[in-house]
Amino acid sequence: MTHRILSAIVVLFVGALNVHAQPDCDGERYRYTSAFENVSVSEDHVYGSNLSALGVDTELVFDFYEAVGNVEDERPLLIMAHGGFFLTGSNNGLEVVPLCEDFARMGYAVASISYRLGIAPSFDLENELIQAVWRGVHDSRAAVRYFRKSVEEEGNPWGIDADRIFIGGVSAGGFVALHHAYVDQDAEIPSNIDQGQPGMGGGLEGDSGNPGYSSDVAGVFNICGALRDADWIAPGDAPLVSVHGTADGTVPYGTDMVSLLGFPVIEVDGSASIHDHAEDIGLTHCFGSIEGGGHVAHLGNNDNYDLTLSTIAGALSSWICGSYVSQCGEYDYTSSVAALASPLVQMYPNPTFNNRVTLAHENGTSGFWEVQCLDAQGREVMRQMVRGPQAVLDLSGLTPGLYMVQIEGLAWRERLVVH
Repeated sequence: MTHRILSAIVVLFVGALNVHAQPDCDGERYRYTSAFENVSVSEDHVYGSNLSALGVDTELVFDFYEAVGNVEDERPLLIMAHGGFFLTGSNNGLEVVPLCEDFARMGYAVASISYRLGIAPSFDLENELIQAVWRGVHDSRAAVRYFRKSVEEEGNPWGIDADRIFIGGVSAGGFVALHHAYVDQDAEIPSNIDQGQPGMGGGLEGDSGNPGYSSDVAGVFNICGALRDADWIAPGDAPLVSVHGTADGTVPYGTDMVSLLGFPVIEVDGSASIHDHAEDIGLTHCFGSIEGGGHVAHLGNNDNYDLTLSTIAGALSSWICGSYVSQCGEYDYTSSVAALASPLVQMYPNPTFNNRVTLAHENGTSGFWEVQCLDAQGREVMRQMVRGPQAVLDLSGLTPGLYMVQIEGLAWRERLVVH
């Protein structure tokens, strides 16, 4: 695999997100696709409507993905926006469906949304693209408000946590997600926007539906999208994780022109420039760079797909679960605890709160064991030689988080959450 991780900066939230880092953060959920086996999807749920670029009333819908057997009633919600340069694409496109399914296997609730497509006939393509992004942002904000409304007024039929809603997308959907989160001042509304035009009114929030609820998000995931101006991101804004190919010829990796059919349209700040700014201002962020990757590099390339999914899931799970070791970059998201665990060894308590954990060998062996503890990046952080059928490990040297415990020479591994 040819790639490099440009930046690996993930800072754990200590505020509202951490209060949720308890029963559902079991060491597997939100980080590994082994958390659940099967996924169900229900299609074409209406969340709003608005007028298109051509003045046509457009119904806005989402497909909802969840794991079979996931009975949590306050799940983190990922809202996914598809690609297509605001001209084409759909919420069941190949660039989003596999990601939605794998995120659902990890335990997330996922809504893949449609948004208004189309660009009015004009020789001013730059202006039309800006307005298309703005329509998409108004629609995504209506989607966030829809789910908060469903919690407050409809008894939470989707089983989501209104405090853990994340917005993300691929290509054009990445534009939507980034502008949704970081264009949050009236002064940042592009001067090109004529709010008197049909379908463009409503200020920052727009008129696509579900007024009266917040459209704020807990974080952003961006796949090969861009911002008109990275300086719109301010300290204290929502955290960001991005993945982008260094050879993207459509949406620039750094600061350059967006191109349509080879023609430059508008200068934007791509993911690399955005994350340089995020680093400068101290924003919580994580960036996965795909060396030599083109536009939508994860589509049709297994290695790039693995990097994309794991980089995003690692960062999201770090923000959601304060007990997890922070993770930014590629890892094996398919790991199956059940396949590795041996019934001959028990480890308890797990999670542990007293800096001690007990390992017991059911065969009552009196020999030596060599126990190894790895962090989320697979680095050894502790090794201890013990003897006898039962051993107590001293974990006082470890920071709270998620670890893997394994025994030398024995096909046994198990995740351990240290509090």
